[in-house]
Amino acid sequence: MANVADQAKAKLRAWVETHRHVVLFDEESSSLMDVAAGKTIPLPWRNVKAFEEKVHPETKDNYLVLLFDNGTQIALVDPGGIAFSSSTENTGPLTDLPPVVCLKDFYTLKGRVDHYLYDHPDEPPPKEVLDLVMICITTLDGARAVGFDVGDLEGDLEKSLNEIERRTS
Repeated sequence: MANVADQAKAKLRAWVETHRHVVLFDEESSSLMDVAAGKTIPLPWRNVKAFEEKVHPETKDNYLVLLFDNGTQIALVDPGGIAFSSSTENTGPLTDLPPVVCLKDFYTLKGRVDHYLYDHPDEPPPKEVLDLVMICITTLDGARAVGFDVGDLEGDLEKSLNEIERRTS
C-alpha cells in the first residue's frame, strides 16, 4: 500500500492535470505555481501527513487539501489557485476575515485600495481602505507561512500605506 505522500502526489497530479489554468506542478523541483500570482511554493512531500479531496459547495468542483506536519495546510481550488489560512499574527483579530484566502484575493483587494488612492487623488481615502489593507496583511502573512515569497507584494502594500498616511495626515 502506498504511503500518504505517494497517494497525495497521485491525487495532486490528477487535479493539476485538469486545472492547469489555476495551478501548475513541477515534479523536478517539487513545487506548485499559483498561476494567477505567478508565484511558487515548495512542496515538501516528506512533511505531508494527510490529504483530503472535497467538493466545493458552490462550484461543485473537486478540490484538494494537503495537511502538513507543522499544522499548515494548503488547498488547490478552482477558482483561486493555492489557498491557505490567513494569519492575524501581525494584525490581531479582524471582523469579516475569510478563514481561507489566496493570492488572487490579495490582488483583488490591493486593486481596490489602489482605486481609492490613485483614481480619486483629491479625496481622502475612506475607512474601508484601512480594512482592506489589514486583510491584505493577513493574506500575505498566511502566504508566507505556507512558503510563498511575498516580499515584493509587501513592498507594494507598503507604498500604499505610505500614500494613505500622506493623505490622512
